[in-house]
Amino acid sequence: MTEVAPDFAGLQVAAFESRRAEELGRLIEKFGGVPHVSPSMREVPLAENPEAVALARRLIAGEFDLVIFMTGVGTNMLGQQIEGQVSRDEFLDALRRVTTVARGPKPVAVLKQWGVEPTYRIPEPNTWRDLLDVLDREVPLDGRRVAVQEYGVSNRHLLVGLAARGARAEPLVTYRWELPADVAPLEANARALAAGERQVVLFTSSNQVHNLLAVAERLRIEPEVRAGLSRAVVASIGPTMSETLRELGLPVDLEPEHPKMGHLVREAAERSAGILARKAQLAARLEAVTTATAPAQAAWYDSPFMRATRLEPVPYTPIWLMRQAGRYLPEYRAIRSRVSFLELCKDPALSAEVMINSVARLGVDAAIIFSDLLPILEPLGFDLEFAAGEGPVIHNPVRAAADVDRVLELESVDSLSFVMETVRQTRAGLPAHLPVIGFAGAPFTLASYAIEGGSSRNYLHTKTLMYGDEGAWQAILGRLARAVTRYLNAQIAAGAQAVQLFDSWVGCLGPDDYRRYVLPFTRAVIEGVTPGVPVINFATGNPSLLPLLAEAGGAVIGADWRIEIDEAWRLVGHDRAIQGNLDPLVLLAEPAYIRDRAEAILRRVGGRAGHIFNLGHGVLPQTPVDHVRALIDAVHELSQQAVAGV
Repeated sequence: MTEVAPDFAGLQVAAFESRRAEELGRLIEKFGGVPHVSPSMREVPLAENPEAVALARRLIAGEFDLVIFMTGVGTNMLGQQIEGQVSRDEFLDALRRVTTVARGPKPVAVLKQWGVEPTYRIPEPNTWRDLLDVLDREVPLDGRRVAVQEYGVSNRHLLVGLAARGARAEPLVTYRWELPADVAPLEANARALAAGERQVVLFTSSNQVHNLLAVAERLRIEPEVRAGLSRAVVASIGPTMSETLRELGLPVDLEPEHPKMGHLVREAAERSAGILARKAQLAARLEAVTTATAPAQAAWYDSPFMRATRLEPVPYTPIWLMRQAGRYLPEYRAIRSRVSFLELCKDPALSAEVMINSVARLGVDAAIIFSDLLPILEPLGFDLEFAAGEGPVIHNPVRAAADVDRVLELESVDSLSFVMETVRQTRAGLPAHLPVIGFAGAPFTLASYAIEGGSSRNYLHTKTLMYGDEGAWQAILGRLARAVTRYLNAQIAAGAQAVQLFDSWVGCLGPDDYRRYVLPFTRAVIEGVTPGVPVINFATGNPSLLPLLAEAGGAVIGADWRIEIDEAWRLVGHDRAIQGNLDPLVLLAEPAYIRDRAEAILRRVGGRAGHIFNLGHGVLPQTPVDHVRALIDAVHELSQQAVAGV
């Protein structure tokens, strides 16, 4: 069988490459496209850079242990900016004495011209994550002094990652990015995108999209350009570029196997026709559906996740994961090697960073804040510790009716302000179209921790108090319900668009006990949440509780894997959305099997509006990251095909 050569078949292809514009144009033509390559930026060296000279002198003096070179242009400009200011021989000798890291082939080439062999070269796709992975394997960073030659803009993720590993990192900017001297071609491409006259868009550098949107804003056509990008095939050269696009709320339709310009053009030529056909089918299907209009000021309101909470049709099934920022991620483990779990939860900048990074890496449709169920117990008077190897331990548990009297009323959430700041920073660091989910433990689960003093298998102390002194039980559950309500509403005020109530331990109860001892307090929390904000009511362990969860309330009911999703929805009622419900252990299997299991769940849902895909519980630490991404990609792809009728 003869292989068909990739062919754009006359599609209009926009690109924004500057230094290799002519080469890119020829490649597009070679594969049958009509090129529109408009240089989008220029690298402008700093005329005077005393910081570069100072850094070179400090390097010679032995003040740095490691130097990271991020770009060939910046490395070359560093050499130019210190020329005549410091001894070149001394500078190069100093580089040979310290550990040097080159992010990709371009800084390697410059260093070799200087006669310096870098200690470590970062493999493809040469992202900042790949860089940190190499350092994690090869270089202890705790206490190390690190100089970082940066891009034209600072890489906040890299600097936070270095700091989390104990390094003292100092960035150095040797050039800045500016618009090209002649912006007319870039303006022409922006106008053509706004008019729907470009079917394929190629991005080879993150700053290209920033400058395109800046020009569009100046021309007052940014919404139209964004719409044009959504209709077109958006091709990204690699993970860093894709991350930038997603952070800006723009689609990523394809990313080549290797982050090289030739691979990008070839794969775009091969796949663009199919992607455009699918997009057209989805657009036609959604246009035919009459739905309530969304507030224009809230980009997240019309996201697939939020639409699903309202039982509205979606272009694909939204997916997010419990514990989507956790121990299965190497960057999370690197941070946890430096700080305790509770310290991480109480550091809003780090908490926001780990969630923002995980969302960008995974491509999920919502971000739950990084925190834990139990810090809310501290202002209630409980002595909480996360003990190594033991999990959470409460040193002064409630064991008798008299102990309930010392449980404080949460009159203010000021002592939990770090959680609200985490919400604010997470919201600020995410694309505007991605919703942020706040959360809290449900009253029963929090009470069980407070009474047992930690994890339990039989809930001996909890049930002893519950059955033996109903007055004391109602007192502590009431106090917890009021605290949780205040806590969730504070998270909403800080920027959360939805909230989830975790009743992780309530599966130890039967339906009668749930109705008598739990349902009134869960209902009180949900009824007290800010009106209009969807609540996900999630419990594990006992599917027979699902109708009672629905009775307690919630726009969405979360089901674990112990029941088929269609049966769970029947029990809950189709007047509300459902979330779930893949067994987390399936993610330890091969990607092909993960895809099959995801497809089985989607098939049982049958395209009914209101399904949010999730695991039946959190991602396990042993889970390969690639398997998580395989699940997310499978859910998006398979559900898109189902909506389009493919």
